[in-house]
Amino acid sequence: MRGQQVKKVVVIGGGITGLTAAYYLQKEIQGKNLPIELKLVEASHRLGGKIQTLIQDGFVIERGPDSFVPRNSSPQRLAEEIGIDHTMVGSNWGKSYVIAGGELYPMPGGSIIGIPTQIAPFITTNLFSLTGKMRAAADFILPRSGVTDDQSLGKFFRRRMGDEVVENLIEPLLTGIYAGDIDQLSLMSTFPELHRIEQKHRSLIAGIKKAAAQTKNEGKNGRFLTFSNGLQSLVEGVEAALFPQTVHKGMKVSRIQQETGEGYTIHFTNGHVLEADSVVITTPHHSLQSMFPAYSFMDFLKEMPATSVATVSMGFSQSAITENMNGNEYIVSRNSDYSITACTWTHKKWPHAAPEGKVLIRCYLGKSGDETIVDLSDDQIQQIVLEDLEKIMNLEGEPDFTVVTRYKDSMPQYTVGHQERTKSLYRDLEAELPGVFIAGSSFEGLGIPECIEQGEKVVRKAIQYMQ
Repeated sequence: MRGQQVKKVVVIGGGITGLTAAYYLQKEIQGKNLPIELKLVEASHRLGGKIQTLIQDGFVIERGPDSFVPRNSSPQRLAEEIGIDHTMVGSNWGKSYVIAGGELYPMPGGSIIGIPTQIAPFITTNLFSLTGKMRAAADFILPRSGVTDDQSLGKFFRRRMGDEVVENLIEPLLTGIYAGDIDQLSLMSTFPELHRIEQKHRSLIAGIKKAAAQTKNEGKNGRFLTFSNGLQSLVEGVEAALFPQTVHKGMKVSRIQQETGEGYTIHFTNGHVLEADSVVITTPHHSLQSMFPAYSFMDFLKEMPATSVATVSMGFSQSAITENMNGNEYIVSRNSDYSITACTWTHKKWPHAAPEGKVLIRCYLGKSGDETIVDLSDDQIQQIVLEDLEKIMNLEGEPDFTVVTRYKDSMPQYTVGHQERTKSLYRDLEAELPGVFIAGSSFEGLGIPECIEQGEKVVRKAIQYMQ
């Protein structure tokens, strides 16, 4: 340590990244008996960010993300740390469907991000025309891409698989993840492994099939995971594990001032001020830039797009619905006359989420170029969703309840060049604002595992800086 005076670290933002950072900072401070004082400040009056669970009448209703894919083990580690790993549950297997051109099609078996790894289901599906199938098969003979820098997901996938497979399957799948325009989204910031697979195997289909077989041999089954009491139980568990007086809610940062010597003064809109030797910022990118308005290297964050989305959960009695599909979910292509982008039969995918005899349906709204729907009233949104649902099922009467949740400008868009811009931002922060570290969904991954992993990584940087 620089001397033995008590150092102060402030984590700004109480989403899952900030909570993770605060938890592991506390663990390091306590385990190594470090003279560091920790505070976590959050602008709103609740923690968890987009993670929010509503439990009512036996339903477990996720208002934000409903699960995570275990792409890394960080969520499991965190759950084990706080003692809720025994409540982790996996999703039920079930068919997935695609609505394309207004018709409902089973998703071809063996599809990974829309790329076929099994030939028979791809050949026999009616989702694509014969011409579309032949164009996709050209992936086996096309040379490797000569592009060495970043490119859009759309450009990459269209070159390998053709327009029809992209528009009917790949694009709606990716819209469900990023709510963005695949012709603007960055390949290297979203699926860099696909570029590596193409460069190594030449054929994307052959490479993904080989990677999928290896993953299966390693015991990774691709199921989604959540917690029986909802994802918010992870948030509540981490919050409960933090020491008293660590968390301060309703504290919105107005600006952060770098002092002449070392350290920073954090100013809040309510007039409070905090001093810090190190600051860990996990808020969305647009608020980060507003905290440091004098630093031009952050100006690009003002232009970084973010999409608005909404989730709509509806509860019904089982007798009120007759469905025409035997599966868990469907996604919707842009060439269909639907406002929703996807729909999950939550009670089938997650049996713990609805009581016996009840149905829980969750629909998604909002995508690049079609975000105004999110601003409609709850009643208008309910009517739009019901009209879309009735195109593929029979509904008798109104739902028992409807829960509409909006997330304005909540889905940061990793456009082409995002990775290099982020690396440059890290370098500029280190040079001009030493001791300030950033992490979160705006930078190195939107999913819960990626955000938790970023929280872990930023702890190592902050501790190293203060020692």
